[in-house]
Amino acid sequence: MSNPQQLRYSKEHEWLSVAEDGVSTVGITEFAANALGDVVYAQLPEVGSTVTAGESCGELESTKSVSDLYSPVTGEITEVNEDVVSDPSLVNSAPFEGGWLFKVRVTDEPADLLSADEYAAHTAG
Repeated sequence: MSNPQQLRYSKEHEWLSVAEDGVSTVGITEFAANALGDVVYAQLPEVGSTVTAGESCGELESTKSVSDLYSPVTGEITEVNEDVVSDPSLVNSAPFEGGWLFKVRVTDEPADLLSADEYAAHTAG
């Protein structure tokens, strides 16, 4: 499993793109998607709502379980991936491409986000 080097990662298994014009894209990692199993439902935060780093902002339901979705940063939701709402399996088939979850205008970013190599070490074992 290869984690894209240009992304940053949370210990809760979300990834975050580098902000463009202050907006970052968020998704869950391939590691998390594999652990969840087949995702069948996605409840994402609403556009215009505020999310807080480390706090739950939605849910992903799979054939195995329901898992909270945590925001890796604090900010305002600018867009949600309606394709994932319509076809949650995108989270499994393309977690780093078409399976992204939401975009957020970042107002605060925790210092403990991990590089790809640090995240790989975090999930090894």
